[in-house]
Amino acid sequence: MLTFHNPLHHLHQGRQEMFRGRLVPCHETAARLDHVLAELKRRELGALQEPQVSADELSAALARIHSPRYLHFIEHAWSEWIALDPANAALDALPSVWPAPGMRFDVLPDNFSARMGLFSFDAGTPLTAGSWVAARAGAACAVSAARAVAAGTRSAFALSRPPGHHAGADFFGGYCLLNNAALAAQALRDSGHARVAVLDVDYHHGNGTQAIFYERADVLTVSVHGDPRTEYPFFLGHADERGAGAGSGFNHNLPLPRGTGFTRWREALQAGLESIRQFGAQALVVSLGVDTFEGDPISGFQLRSADYLDVGRDIASAKLPTVFVFEGGYAVAEVGTNTVNVLQGFEG
Repeated sequence: MLTFHNPLHHLHQGRQEMFRGRLVPCHETAARLDHVLAELKRRELGALQEPQVSADELSAALARIHSPRYLHFIEHAWSEWIALDPANAALDALPSVWPAPGMRFDVLPDNFSARMGLFSFDAGTPLTAGSWVAARAGAACAVSAARAVAAGTRSAFALSRPPGHHAGADFFGGYCLLNNAALAAQALRDSGHARVAVLDVDYHHGNGTQAIFYERADVLTVSVHGDPRTEYPFFLGHADERGAGAGSGFNHNLPLPRGTGFTRWREALQAGLESIRQFGAQALVVSLGVDTFEGDPISGFQLRSADYLDVGRDIASAKLPTVFVFEGGYAVAEVGTNTVNVLQGFEG
């Protein structure tokens, strides 16, 4: 397993997020990646590299997935936040107002708070001084991993944070700023793979990934996740969302109730893998979230650490060139073991 890790991820570390009606310390922390990296080194599970993408190549890759006005906002948000008041340097930037259905999304407001709301869907994703640099370096990991697989490497892992699967073409949220899984899938498409599948096994539905590819027939999106009737991100991820236009039939959601154990969860994974086989995918991107773990503080499935070895074996049964992209997992002490168990199961 070739791993591309983000050496700049520590630059993004939010102080607080809005969670269940109050401001709390951020669940998405730098320690998450550090535990995974330490476990990879301990088990010696393949080579570790930093991303290998030029600045111009990365900008072009980002423009294939995200809108120009969104990228401009994320890049410059912190400097604008500081320009409002130098004292803001001691605070995170969090949105506080959002457009509702029937309001204008096409007009870009001059007001910074209004633009924060226009480009976000929750108050749980703080922007900090290093958010753009860290997210961009993470995107480089995803593109590097996809290029390595396209060049013949069986599998590669993009180990980065902030995560990405909740970020859409023009919105952030769910701790995500740039959609690394979508970037990897597009890089595989651009390398000549006619059909690419994205398999999302994070507890929370990858609403951003679904939205990006919802009207496309060349990228199949499959997600096993908590039922959006009760679980974040709530407003997308239902089983009847099958794609639209040219993408009709190329989105497969497998929502499961809170409390689901590994046996039932694994059946859903097998159904998702069968969809990938029927699609005829030539390459696979896995949004690897391990917040399905029984001890995760903000999730509700009951997988145990040993189960993740079987998750990796099941994904390997697809027999596809595979890019893994690190997503969620907030039981910090166990996130390294659980993540690397998936990779080791896949490699074995």
